[in-house]
Amino acid sequence: MRLWAIGDLHLGHAANRAALDGVSDHGDDWLILAGDVGERPAQLVAAFEILGRRFGRLLWVPGNHELWTPPRQPGALRGEARYRRLVELCRRHGVITPEDPYPLWEGPEGPLVVAPLFLLYDYSFRPAEVAAEEVVAWAQREDVLCTDELLLHPDPYPSRQAWCAARCALTARRLEAIDPALDTVLINHWPLRYDLVNLPRIPRFSPWCGTRASEDWHRRFRARVVVSGHLHVRGTAWRDGVRFEEVSLGYPRQWDPARGIDAYLRPILPGPMGASRAPRRGLGPMR
Repeated sequence: MRLWAIGDLHLGHAANRAALDGVSDHGDDWLILAGDVGERPAQLVAAFEILGRRFGRLLWVPGNHELWTPPRQPGALRGEARYRRLVELCRRHGVITPEDPYPLWEGPEGPLVVAPLFLLYDYSFRPAEVAAEEVVAWAQREDVLCTDELLLHPDPYPSRQAWCAARCALTARRLEAIDPALDTVLINHWPLRYDLVNLPRIPRFSPWCGTRASEDWHRRFRARVVVSGHLHVRGTAWRDGVRFEEVSLGYPRQWDPARGIDAYLRPILPGPMGASRAPRRGLGPMR
């Protein structure tokens, strides 16, 4: 039995959706979906129905795209209400979410607690000289603006920062309750550390990439592996002896559909053979 991960399937793109049908049967293996499966609930359902038949267990964390509220759609759910509706959808398909009890992995390198997280971001991934209230304008001076500013609403919280703070506090309490004898696999759509956000093409996208509140969580919560997506920069990095895996698939231009999605499934447990202690560059970041 193996634990795999992939993020940023972006099934709104026809090439990505077509490739999903070609994923092979992995028997009892588990698969982590590290956010941004798609923008619409129907895209999540398609992923769950196909992948649920090809893996023994699915785990999902939300990305920013899943939390987008379509414009000009009266009555569409926003913020926390939208997230809760997605959690209900996952549960109907037997998919584990950040709101469920953390499962115990008893396969290779176990036992470990596998913990799906939903932490969001708070604009703290920015240079020290940039003030919080200036960060969006700072990014816009280089023609960078995340679509979240238009479509990801924090309701009922007053801001995304407040929602992030609430999620971090709630999640930290749950992680602190894990048996201290057990190591963990931590899963979050956004990277847990600022120093892992390497976006040479659009460096000023970093404010939408995580929170400094989680920077020590790999040590604090005994992580063996930390899994994230969002950057569309696939690779492995090491911090304090902990393996960090960025597992994005990305948009069609950022991967080779001829290879199929199987080629982009990232082995988490057991880890990849000969995993390097230097991050490997992907094909470019997302907006």
